[in-house]
Amino acid sequence: MSAGGPADGRRAWSPTVGDAADAALSLVTTAAGLAVAIAVVDGVRADNPFSVLLVAVVVALGDLLLRAPLRLLARVAGAMGALVAGLTAQVAVLWLGLRLVPGVELASTWSVAPVLLIAALVMAVGRWLWGVNDSEYVIADVLRRARAQARRAGAAPARSGADHREPGLLVVQLDGLGAAVLEQAIEGGLAPTLARWIHQGAHRSQRWWARVPSTTPASQAGLLHGDSTQIPAFRWWDRGLGRMVVTNHPVDAGIVEERLATGKGLLAGGGAAISTMFSGDAAVNQLVMSRSRTPGPDGRCAGLGPGTSYLRFFASPFVVARALILSVGEMVKELYQARRQKVRGVEPRVSRAGWYVILRGVSNVLLRDLNTALVAQHLVRGTPTIFVDLVDYDEIAHHAGPTRPEALRALEGLDRVIGVLERVLPVAGRDYRVVVLSDHGQSLGATFEQVTGRSLLDTVRALMDEPDATAVQAEAGEAWGPVNALLTSVFGRAGDRRPVMLGPDAEGHGVRRDGARRDGARRDGARRDGGRPGDRSSGGRSGRPAPQEPAEVAVAASGNLALVWFPGSPRRLVLEEVQERWPGLVAGLAATPGVGAVVVDTATRGLVAVGPRGLVLLEQDEPVEGEDPLVPLGPRARADLARAGRLPHTGDLLLVSSVEPTGHVHAFEGLVGSHGGLGGEQNVAVLVHPVELEVDEDLLEDVGGAPMIVGSEGVHVQLVRWAEQLGLRS
Repeated sequence: MSAGGPADGRRAWSPTVGDAADAALSLVTTAAGLAVAIAVVDGVRADNPFSVLLVAVVVALGDLLLRAPLRLLARVAGAMGALVAGLTAQVAVLWLGLRLVPGVELASTWSVAPVLLIAALVMAVGRWLWGVNDSEYVIADVLRRARAQARRAGAAPARSGADHREPGLLVVQLDGLGAAVLEQAIEGGLAPTLARWIHQGAHRSQRWWARVPSTTPASQAGLLHGDSTQIPAFRWWDRGLGRMVVTNHPVDAGIVEERLATGKGLLAGGGAAISTMFSGDAAVNQLVMSRSRTPGPDGRCAGLGPGTSYLRFFASPFVVARALILSVGEMVKELYQARRQKVRGVEPRVSRAGWYVILRGVSNVLLRDLNTALVAQHLVRGTPTIFVDLVDYDEIAHHAGPTRPEALRALEGLDRVIGVLERVLPVAGRDYRVVVLSDHGQSLGATFEQVTGRSLLDTVRALMDEPDATAVQAEAGEAWGPVNALLTSVFGRAGDRRPVMLGPDAEGHGVRRDGARRDGARRDGARRDGGRPGDRSSGGRSGRPAPQEPAEVAVAASGNLALVWFPGSPRRLVLEEVQERWPGLVAGLAATPGVGAVVVDTATRGLVAVGPRGLVLLEQDEPVEGEDPLVPLGPRARADLARAGRLPHTGDLLLVSSVEPTGHVHAFEGLVGSHGGLGGEQNVAVLVHPVELEVDEDLLEDVGGAPMIVGSEGVHVQLVRWAEQLGLRS
């Protein structure tokens, strides 16, 4: 999408009626919010409405006067300094207004914070009643400053005719959005911004195939770095490190990026990565998992990124307060929606209690607003290439289901964010083209444990005939990645690579080691700390470290894809060795309800996919023996599993769940909406691009009769070509 913007030689810019109305609305809603807050909070009162209006004016003036010194402080103190200074400035300015304005009496300083929060709530409700986009308040200050700069330069947003700005590229990733879900949302009126772009002919919507593993780290590594071969799943046992690697942990993400980066990523040459797992070799990294504790090759970019980028979000009056209030509202909404699902007997469903309630509030409001503000600032500055990942839909779809009402409403909110960013384009520093894509889709289905009555780990140990075998199992914690990246960047100590974690990953790096040795040692459920080779878990009462022998089995689930390793072996085992040690394991897994195929290497025949009633050699052109287990898994099952079975860190065994005739799959973790393997809609992702940036035919492959790009590496090639076409890369 192209939009006009400031450039020399165009007519002088002047405020419009809409601008005046927006300014008046801002002042009125601020005054109204303050009036209600003053009326209900003890310790503060106002004699007349004019005094309240004057307090609102003081707040606006204080914000204006403090911008320059706060910006200087943020440059020196970084993002954490911007957070502290911004929040302090908001409270101080409001305190000053309540203390000094005639007709207002402040009896207690402790009343300032409640006034701030209640006023923010009233203002949010007021904007909603007025029909204003609920994310627009995040960028209001950015828009005002951009327009003021245009006015001082004697320029104006061009509403027609040629745009003389240099081009730019904005890539917005809507995490987990499948092509079919987007089509449903457009038809249902839940994505009006994207629908308008497509129906007016500005953009085209195409599909691309997310290969196994169809997970965010693999797809994003391919999109940003053009290589996903080091990532066999969301989490995996690394024989070289001697531990489980989990890609949404900052240190592990840094290790993976070191294996992938070439310095020629999508964002090389001055780009910005926002809220992503990897950097794409960007010059500016903000909320990027791999850089939250680990500097890049240049020794820079660890942490949150430049502090000035966060200043306006933290310092703008009532912005953070509104985000906090709305985050609490999102948590309440989640409790209501989860209860409604249970009362109505919606199936399949999973538990939506515990940490997830907090996560939804933080990520779907606070982080989304922060990401929106950061992208808007980069647009105004004219950053050449910008990539942002918005995770709202994916997280709700995991717990509610990809086409359930609450998930589709989350998608509606993301469409509003895109609409908000569209408003910035006319005053942006470049003539941006906007590409909207996803990293994978999601498939619905009851979990493996719901189908079989026991976990995959217990199933594996039972078929090994060793129910007490020591085991390492990675726990679900994918959705906490962006939040923990923020926490690690803000609160992690300098020089300390240990992450700051919340959620299921808070203890033990999200990896559980349990079971007893075969000599009958006590099963204590001790958790591994996921550290470097040689790390030890805590010992007995003495507190001295106790050595750990290698676990006998390691299991990691990524949706309806699961990998199994035998860590005691220094290399991958082949089928013949597995059968010699555990004769009933592979056949037993293949025959287990909920399992569609088990992929394992062989000594002489290459990779084989074993199903409940047949098997197929993946790397040899030989007839299927019995029933083909790959038929229900989709048109690219053979090619995808052959590739996945040869990735460097893949498991000794690779499992994909069965796929029902309805397209439902069975996640090996506690998620009702899942992705990672094959089946259903999880592999068909979205690519919405400007019509002037065409998809090159040499990148298209036939997938079930439909031409589409296969693999995130192919999408990376296309994005790089578009950047070259726009003159952003040589």
